[in-house]
Amino acid sequence: MTTLRYRNRLRALLTPAETRLFKRLDTPQKIQDFLDKVPANFELDGDTVQSPRRLLQTRLAHCAEAALFGAAVLAFHGKRCWLMDLRALPSDQDHIVTLFKERGLWGAISKTNHAILRWRDPIYKSARELAMSYPHEYCLPGGKKSMLEYSRPFSLYRIAPERWVTAEDDLHWLMDKLDEAPHVPVAPTHAMRRRRRSPKVELLAQLVLEWPDPRKPKAKRKVNRKRKTKARR
Repeated sequence: MTTLRYRNRLRALLTPAETRLFKRLDTPQKIQDFLDKVPANFELDGDTVQSPRRLLQTRLAHCAEAALFGAAVLAFHGKRCWLMDLRALPSDQDHIVTLFKERGLWGAISKTNHAILRWRDPIYKSARELAMSYPHEYCLPGGKKSMLEYSRPFSLYRIAPERWVTAEDDLHWLMDKLDEAPHVPVAPTHAMRRRRRSPKVELLAQLVLEWPDPRKPKAKRKVNRKRKTKARR
């Protein structure tokens, strides 16, 4: 399906209110600003993978839900977009971002509750170059660096928009497809084994949370005391 046909098919699914919002979010930067204001989804009632429509209904999002929303808005504007899965050790959590291109350079929309693994300006010459901006800051609380692989850019244009943009059911099946997509190692095994642990000052930065975690009432918070929730990575 061409970009234009996909855009038109997606637009036909939206309500007037959704259309007005999507029209306002006409740059990746505006999409990121919007998602930064959406409270984090802590999945207190169980795992979720909300569609963009459900995200707007609940006004909650974790990284995967935000990535899907970012991709939907970019597709609404007829722009190419992709998901990228950053795969970590089993003891850590994966992270998912939306990839986009501006003037031939790659950038990423990313929602996280921490001071790391966030937005990337479109300054990268390749998807790999962008992916490699994340491994240094991707680590466990003890400092062990945990990012292992990243997926090749995963296009949602292969999937009909009604299956994911406005779906009422959770999109676990779509996350399974992304997880099964080809992944590329960050570096050879010998190099991965020799990675230096993150120092204490970098670990302290990870304690700063944008949204207070209701499961950890004493967690450090940032800026707005009225905010109530946090996302997975």
